[in-house]
Amino acid sequence: MRYMRHAKGALTVVAATAACHTLMSTGYAWSRDSAAASGDTIFAGAFEFLFTMAASWTLMPLLLWAGMGVTGETGNAVLVLVGGLVWVGVSWYFTDDIDRPGGHIPVLALTAYVLLCTALAGVGPGPSPLKRTRQGGATAS
Repeated sequence: MRYMRHAKGALTVVAATAACHTLMSTGYAWSRDSAAASGDTIFAGAFEFLFTMAASWTLMPLLLWAGMGVTGETGNAVLVLVGGLVWVGVSWYFTDDIDRPGGHIPVLALTAYVLLCTALAGVGPGPSPLKRTRQGGATAS
């Protein structure tokens, strides 16, 4: 088991989740303020709302990739792709929870996301059991 890779992944995922959750919380507040300021316009705040979602969905995989890269880990495609897609699902499903004053994604959902991505952080390059190496002139399997 590669404990350091999991620890680096956990640190990266917690930081990325906190950043994206904060971005969504402030972005949705911006959307609500814009809608309240424009009165009864039909699509008031829609731009701000959609911009916030797109920014969060784009930022999560970038933060996962950058965070693991900064910690010196390579081969993070599974974490970046699956973690980014799961974040899209989690943030979409809990949009109503976070899109209210003082609202947030439930702690249980955030914890499950962090645990899933921490497990995914362990998936990466490593010694393959099928790879043959040369040791003292003989091949070992």
